[in-house]
Amino acid sequence: MQQISSGTIRQLSFYVILISLGVLLFMQLSSFLPSLLGAVTLYILMEKPMIWLITKKRWNKGLAATFLMLASFVVVLLPVMLFINILYAKIDFAILHSNEVVAGLKVFVEKIEHDYNITLLSNANIENAGSAIAQMLPKILGATFNSLIVIIIMYFILYFLLVNIREMEAWLYRHVPLKNENVKLVGGEISKLVFANALGIPVTAILQGIIGVVGYYFLGVTDLPFWFVVTCVTAMVPMIGSALAYISIAILFFAQGHTTKGILMLVYGAAVMNVLDSVFRISIQKRIGNTHPLITTFGVIVGVSLFGFIGLIFGPILISLFILLIRIYLNEFSKEKSE
Repeated sequence: MQQISSGTIRQLSFYVILISLGVLLFMQLSSFLPSLLGAVTLYILMEKPMIWLITKKRWNKGLAATFLMLASFVVVLLPVMLFINILYAKIDFAILHSNEVVAGLKVFVEKIEHDYNITLLSNANIENAGSAIAQMLPKILGATFNSLIVIIIMYFILYFLLVNIREMEAWLYRHVPLKNENVKLVGGEISKLVFANALGIPVTAILQGIIGVVGYYFLGVTDLPFWFVVTCVTAMVPMIGSALAYISIAILFFAQGHTTKGILMLVYGAAVMNVLDSVFRISIQKRIGNTHPLITTFGVIVGVSLFGFIGLIFGPILISLFILLIRIYLNEFSKEKSE
């Protein structure tokens, strides 16, 4: 047997230390991964404006980065914060009046059970569901502080990405173990997917909110701004989508004794909102990023599970990037290609 040289042993020991330290750092900083992904998303969206400001307008890099960050805060985060404030005010009201909602649901369930001689839910189960919701909502409200920390760190990372825009791209070209044309291919694919998801998902959600509000208005739903926000937010949830909004409204109608309105709400949601949501989602994703609907659907499911809300954008990117890397591997390393 050949004896392992001392140099090889030192190299392997260095690898073990390096990997162990990397794993330790990742575990400790994994909670800030959404901040990093959010910063990368905004960087990709701001890359061309940043280059235009520093090359065409001759702005200082720090000034250009600060201006773009403030613009993104006004255009993106302020509307989101407004939506959140509207939701939180209503959630607080719902917690205070949760007993009234539960009482209404009990009346509705008892009526259905009496009319059709079936058992849907026991009173104990309804009360437990009401208490579970009341306990869950304060936890949602308590996530505000964590979201604030994520946003602060995201902008901190984004600033250094923008002011080092040239240096970072040069470093990637030097160290990524791919041909330059494939590095450009990966970069172009990521940019295209970020634009498709970062722009396509909010546009789809807003269109879904508008369609929902039209139906809510004709059915006599009160507090339309609140339900518009709820519909927009739930439209981003994978698989279920805006059904969370219109089913909630239908349940409230049933609990208040408006059975016909509740049925019409369910029919409108299933036949109009769900169908148009699929049409909007597929057409927008195709037009902006030429992304297959299956990649978007499964990507959102995987992304939300891994990264939280920002996974709506990066989930589809992960799947598309995986497929792209397979293509690149076959292009660069396949024996059939080389022969």
